[in-house]
Amino acid sequence: MPRNRILLLCLTLAPLGLAAEPRALAVQVIDSQSNKPVADAMVMIDGGRTAEPSSFEMAQKNRQFQPGALVIPRGSEVNFPNLDSTQHHVYSFSPAKTFDLELFADQPDAPVVFDKTGVVEVGCNIHDQMQGFIIVTESALTARTDDSGLATISLPSGFISAEELSVSIWHPRLANTNRTANFTVSSLAPDPPELTLDLEPESRQPGRLDGLQKRFRDL
Repeated sequence: MPRNRILLLCLTLAPLGLAAEPRALAVQVIDSQSNKPVADAMVMIDGGRTAEPSSFEMAQKNRQFQPGALVIPRGSEVNFPNLDSTQHHVYSFSPAKTFDLELFADQPDAPVVFDKTGVVEVGCNIHDQMQGFIIVTESALTARTDDSGLATISLPSGFISAEELSVSIWHPRLANTNRTANFTVSSLAPDPPELTLDLEPESRQPGRLDGLQKRFRDL
C-alpha cells in the first residue's frame, strides 16, 4: 500500500481511538440493619439533563396499586385505571400533589398532572391496605435496583469530568417515605460504592389504618 494511503488511513481512525468512551455510574444499595442488598430502590442522579414529561399509569388491580411506585418527570400525567370489579377512591394529601378522585369504576375522566417535584403518597379511601408512591423528579438519570441491590445509570458527556455526584435514593421502607436519602459519590470509583439505607422491617400488618387514611377520615 502506498505510504500516503497508510498515513490517510491512520488519520481517519485516530479520532475514534481518542473519543471519550461512555461511562456509567453503578451503586450498591444495602440495608443498614440486615446488611443485605435492597431491591426496588429508586436511584436518581441530581443535575444534568432534565427529563421530558410523559404519560404513565398506576392501575388498581387486586385491590393494590400496580406498580406500587413510579418515578416520573415533573410535568408528567398519571392515569389511574381501575381494573377491579369494585370501585376505588384514590387520593393524596402530599405537599408535592394533593388530589381526590372520588368513587369511580373503569377510569377517571382525566389524568392527574404532577407539576411539582417530591414524593407523593397515594391511598384509597375504600381499601385501607392500598398504598402507592409517585416520585416526581427533574432528573433524566434514574434507575431501579435489581435483586442484588445494584443500579447502573449511563452518564452523559457532561458528567464525564465530574468527580463527585449527588445521588438521591427512595424506597418504600424508608422511615420517612416522604423524603429521599441523599448521598455524594465519586464517579471515578473503580467499584460500585455501597450506599446504606435505614429501612423499616419488611413485615406490615395487612389492612391497618395508617396515617394517610386516618387523615382522610378525620376531614
